[in-house]
Amino acid sequence: MKPETSHAIQPCFATGQDACYDAQGHSIPCTGQMQDAAIRAGVPWPSPRFEPAGETFIDLLTGLAWWHDANPAEFPLSWSEAFEFIAQMNQTAWGGHADWRLPNRRELRSLIDYGHHRPALPPDLPARHVFQSWYWTSTTAAIHPDHAWYVDLAGGRMFYGGKDQRYMVWPVRGRSVTLPVTGQHRCFETGGKAMACAGTGQDGESRLGIAWPSPRFVTVAEGVIDSLTGLVWYRPGRLKNLENGRPGRLKNLENGVNWEAALNCIAELNATLPPEQAWRLPNINELESLVDSDRDQPALPDAHPFLDPGDVYWSSTTSVYEPDWAWALYLGKGALGVGHKPFARFAVWPVRGGQDAMNRVPLI
Repeated sequence: MKPETSHAIQPCFATGQDACYDAQGHSIPCTGQMQDAAIRAGVPWPSPRFEPAGETFIDLLTGLAWWHDANPAEFPLSWSEAFEFIAQMNQTAWGGHADWRLPNRRELRSLIDYGHHRPALPPDLPARHVFQSWYWTSTTAAIHPDHAWYVDLAGGRMFYGGKDQRYMVWPVRGRSVTLPVTGQHRCFETGGKAMACAGTGQDGESRLGIAWPSPRFVTVAEGVIDSLTGLVWYRPGRLKNLENGRPGRLKNLENGVNWEAALNCIAELNATLPPEQAWRLPNINELESLVDSDRDQPALPDAHPFLDPGDVYWSSTTSVYEPDWAWALYLGKGALGVGHKPFARFAVWPVRGGQDAMNRVPLI
């Protein structure tokens, strides 16, 4: 099945985070902060976001239809059993439909609300029996093909587990016109051996979502424009070679800093720039948008223009599960995890712009 074709900019969704926290996890006013909740970058969610439709509900942000019961199988299943369960749903036309499937990693993660935890889902989500633990996706982990991606609905993490392990299943149907493809185009057996995709139901077969533009990245002046999202990314490698007149702390951005230092370094980077050219720390949705789920080390699209990318990057998004931790992209794997704000030493990848970035080139 071919992905949807569109070359219009598909800006990232807002994360849902609406409160700011310091490095010790204390709630603080957002005024003057460069945190996710202060900037609130991304497409805002519609209100109401969800619309009941028989035994499903439609997410008006993505257009996807989810089964009303978040635990229809009642018990955890292995990855292969998850696909078998979905096939049985289609054979008996649950809810009058025979096109149910296991969501890919971007589809399942689109439900995550980074402003809530236990569960990390929007408060108005009309689902029953949400199990606050890991849920399978249809996307194989490229770094270990005998593993597949899963999402923790208690806190929002996304990692991978062995396909022979057992996790929960939440069926979805429909095609989103706002979510990009994951990039996966291969399929793998439980043991990790490559296999033909036809009839598997895996992400590599369905490839659902908005197709990436070609070329996807355009290098201009100090940044790289992602033509998919409209974001402008600072080029890794430049921060290591800043001229002597720039603040010395900036030279260490790619070598790893704690979260507070990351925010401070962004402020220093902007010290001599007008507001319309200011950089910021990306939120976790913006960082994840760079991931190509068919690749690892790094998990970036083929032929990307970034030099020597780091392994882990800070986001501006606090983990409300434990507010003295913040979200980070583990770029080598493509995973979304957290780091302890006072102690973790992660790299910083400045970003700016968004939906209108293509109208602001060349960059200074």
